[in-house]
Amino acid sequence: MKTLVLVEHDNAVVKDATLATVTAAAKLGEVHLLVAGKGCRAVADAAAKIAGVGKVHLADDGAYEHQLAENVAPLVAGLMEHHDAFLAPATTTGKNIAPRVAALLDVMQVSEIIAVEGERTFKRPIYAGNAIATVESTDPKLVITVRGTAFDKAAAEGGSGSIEEVSGPGDAGLSSFVSLDAEASERPELTSARVIVSGGRALKDGETFQQLIIPLADKLNAAVGASRAAVDAGYVPNDYQVGQTGKIVAPEVYIAVGISGAIQHLAGMKDSKVIVAINKDEDAPIFQVADIGLVADLFQAVPELTAKL
Repeated sequence: MKTLVLVEHDNAVVKDATLATVTAAAKLGEVHLLVAGKGCRAVADAAAKIAGVGKVHLADDGAYEHQLAENVAPLVAGLMEHHDAFLAPATTTGKNIAPRVAALLDVMQVSEIIAVEGERTFKRPIYAGNAIATVESTDPKLVITVRGTAFDKAAAEGGSGSIEEVSGPGDAGLSSFVSLDAEASERPELTSARVIVSGGRALKDGETFQQLIIPLADKLNAAVGASRAAVDAGYVPNDYQVGQTGKIVAPEVYIAVGISGAIQHLAGMKDSKVIVAINKDEDAPIFQVADIGLVADLFQAVPELTAKL
């Protein structure tokens, strides 16, 4: 089986979500990658070095500079004539492109797989991760999104794939890039961080969140996350949100401060290797999944913890 994996990138470097997707694809068969962008030859060179990759398809065109789904999906659909499965990371980009590819191919999408059981059989979480479904596809072509936290990352070095330039339909004229409003930060990216410190609604307001969570995260060189309740209350922007409708993370250490542990939040972080919970409510659901639990007032415990680090 030939698989085609979407490479997530910023026209300069390959993003970590791609590496886990390559691991999943390797369980199905021969791995080919698609690098679609503008001035992205360096990305293709890096992608070719990923362990297990046989070929990199490079589509270098202004229409793909910002990976607009309306432009990339027809490119993928064309390449699928020579591939059996298309895999994309279950990120905002992957979730935007994959359904359009499935529609163009007139097949069903298999979403957010966490295990490959066979050539056409996969496991995926349902009911916010409280149940695991085993699904089998009978479609002639497979379109799959991969939950990156469920697979080990492929080695970024050691491969020797070839690079082949390809072209697609170009600009579909259905959408256009207007602007990107992003904050530059030296802090690790949330989905690839080794340590994450998350705050909940118990922090009362945005100012308190900054005063307590940021110094602790700085001491640990950690990424900063938040519960949906904290985001909805306006403490932090929504790109901090961890949970079923936010980002799915699985760091080595996850510190939950003032987070009760609603099902929606647990679905996004319960695969973390070590979970530390700080909450004054000893009956909070977060303690059911925590490896280390501290029943204490966070307004006293967090500054004390930060001071001792």
